[in-house]
Amino acid sequence: MSQPSDLRSRKRLATRRAISRVADRLFLERGFENVTVDEIAAAADVGRMTVFNYFPRKEDMFFDRNEEGREAVRDALRRRDQTISPIETLRLLAHRLVAEQTPYLEFSSGSQDFIKTVEQSETLKARARAIRDELAQLVAESLAECSEKDLDDPDAHLAAGLLMATWTVAFLQAHQIFRKTRDAEAAKEAFLAMVDKGTRGVKAAMADTPYV
Repeated sequence: MSQPSDLRSRKRLATRRAISRVADRLFLERGFENVTVDEIAAAADVGRMTVFNYFPRKEDMFFDRNEEGREAVRDALRRRDQTISPIETLRLLAHRLVAEQTPYLEFSSGSQDFIKTVEQSETLKARARAIRDELAQLVAESLAECSEKDLDDPDAHLAAGLLMATWTVAFLQAHQIFRKTRDAEAAKEAFLAMVDKGTRGVKAAMADTPYV
C-alpha cells in the first residue's frame, strides 16, 4: 500500500499497523475466537473505541492486508499497458506480486500459521469467503471499467469469477505444497503455474471480448 505523505496520516497508519500486529500475535497464539477486542486494546495500549475506529470488525484485524490486494488489482488495470489485455495484465500481476515477496502471497512457516488460524475459526472462514466474493466483484468492475463497458457486463463478471476460482485454487494448492515440503520456491512455482494454466482457460472462454 502506498505510504501517506502527511504526518497525521502516517501516524494513523502506524497506529493501525501496531494494533494489527498485536492482534495477529494474540490470534496466532490463542486462536481467533479466544481473543477479545478488549484484550487487543489493552495489549496495544489503546482504547476499545480506538480499535473500532480502525477496524469495524475483529476479523478485519486478521485480514488487515485485504485493502492492499484490492489496490493492487485496481492499480494494475488502471495503469495497464494498452498493448496488453486486461486478463493478461492480471496474470502478470500475480507474477510481480510473487517476485516482490508480497506478504499476502507468501508461502512460509508464518503463512502456515495464518492458514491454520483461519481453518480453526468458522468466523474467519466465513470472512475469507466474503472477501473472495468482494474481490470478484471488484475485479469484474475493474475489468469493465478499463474496457469501457458497463459495470454489470456479464462477460466481465464471468471472467472475474473464473479468475478468482483460479487464484483461489492456486493459493490453496501452493500452501499445501509448502506444508508437505517446506519448500517456498516449489510453492511459488506451483502457484504461478496454476495461475498461468487457469488464465489460458479464461482467455479461451473470453474469446471475442475486450478482455483478451
